[in-house]
Amino acid sequence: MSEPRINDRIRVPEVRLVGPAGEQVGVVRVEDALRLAQEADLDLVEVAPDAHPPVCKLMDYGKFKYESAMKARDARRNQANTILKEIRFRLKIDPHDYETKKGHVVRFLKGGDKVKVMIMFRGREQSRPEMGMRLLQRLAEDVSDLGSVESSPRLDGRNMTMVIGPHRKKAEAKSDQRRKREADAEAKKHADEAAAAPAQAAPAQAAPTGEAAPAEPSA
Repeated sequence: MSEPRINDRIRVPEVRLVGPAGEQVGVVRVEDALRLAQEADLDLVEVAPDAHPPVCKLMDYGKFKYESAMKARDARRNQANTILKEIRFRLKIDPHDYETKKGHVVRFLKGGDKVKVMIMFRGREQSRPEMGMRLLQRLAEDVSDLGSVESSPRLDGRNMTMVIGPHRKKAEAKSDQRRKREADAEAKKHADEAAAAPAQAAPAQAAPTGEAAPAEPSA
């Protein structure tokens, strides 16, 4: 997605202006909107280019981009890269094959992936869907410490399917919350530093004048 137009790149006669706190200013000439942005030491950002007239908002675009990047990074970090694996069972599966297939399901769930379990009915087996239901319920119970049923067993043609998803561990949730608090604190720190920068600049320029005045008597 392309970045929005800001300040002098907005080349339209008039815009619908929104203030920095979200207040509606109304339709104004783009020159007046740019003047208001300059007076407030903010940027004029086009937030709805397809509106008539386009909607623009007064904001600190640098701060907005930084906070958006932080939120996007957190979203990517917290998003589970889940892959849907598929395991096929036969209705009349022997114990050894069942344990082998269950082992695959366990491995996938431990790896953070969802598992689509499919039972294939053959011939007269289609008249016994309850047997497939029992097999899937048995599997769900056997791996309940690692995952839970996200999509209940359902018939799909000659097959019965069920989806099991991995549990979200409390430790992972707490870790995500801690990272979010740290990111918010970092964003606030940068915002405070940006706001304090102009105020710190003035005393820095005045310091030499203030120190030079008492230097003459000592000479």
